[in-house]
Amino acid sequence: MKILIRILISAAVILAALIVIGTIFAFSRSQDASVKTEQTKEPALFLSGGDTRVFSGLGRLRIPLSNSSVMILSIAFPYLAVDTAFTEELAAKIGDFRTITTDYFSSLPPEKIINIDEDAAKKEILRRFNAGLRLGRIDALYFSDMMIIDAAK
Repeated sequence: MKILIRILISAAVILAALIVIGTIFAFSRSQDASVKTEQTKEPALFLSGGDTRVFSGLGRLRIPLSNSSVMILSIAFPYLAVDTAFTEELAAKIGDFRTITTDYFSSLPPEKIINIDEDAAKKEILRRFNAGLRLGRIDALYFSDMMIIDAAK
């Protein structure tokens, strides 16, 4: 009986030691991993100039149009990475930017949807984006994945 108690106590001590060592190892490992992750993400976002990045946080928009078609559109724009306040404002305005873009294209009359003036659309959306910003300005917009999918009739 005494042997069984000693074996159980020894197993409990060993188990407790393994938990403590594992916890210490996990905390030291997770801090190293987060530093490495941050270091590997940044170079992919840089453009020429070193401190300029491309904001593409709006993702791919699916915009219903007035002629029952759907527009697929991605918008990106450069911004200065060193301006952290402006960067935070951009991140906070993602929903507003999506709404502005959706409202603009959804309100186009059907005859303008056929031949969308991309430069005019960029200028108007850029004007609307900048009207809502307080801590900086966006200088240029880039459209990608711009396509219109006709509705089945």
